[in-house]
Amino acid sequence: MEGIRTDQPPTGPGCVECLADGGWWFHLRRCAECGHIGCCDTSPSQHATRHWRETGHPVIQSYEPGETWFWSYATDEAFAGPALTEPTSHPSVQPVPGPAGAVPADWMSHLH
Repeated sequence: MEGIRTDQPPTGPGCVECLADGGWWFHLRRCAECGHIGCCDTSPSQHATRHWRETGHPVIQSYEPGETWFWSYATDEAFAGPALTEPTSHPSVQPVPGPAGAVPADWMSHLH
C-alpha cells in the first residue's frame, strides 16, 4: 500500500522533536513510511501532523501499547493495515503523557 513500508523501524521510544527540545506529548504516532515517531494532534506540538505536511508521508499508525489502527491523512480515514517492524509501541512502562519528568503539572490545560 502506498505510504506504508513494513521494514522501517521506529525512530525511538518517543516523539523525536519533543525529545530534542525538552517538550512532552500526550500520545504518539508512527509514520508508516519512514518510522518517524511524532506526537498526536492533542499534544501541544502536534509533530506527527507536521511531519506529514513537511514530508508528504500520508499514513500513520498509533504508537500506543495495544493499538494497531492506521490513519490516512490523504483520505482522512482510519483503517486496518499490515504489521510493521517491531517495536510497535512505546515501552509500556513509559508514562502517558510523557516522557517522565517533562510533563507539566497542569498538562491537561495544554491539550488541543
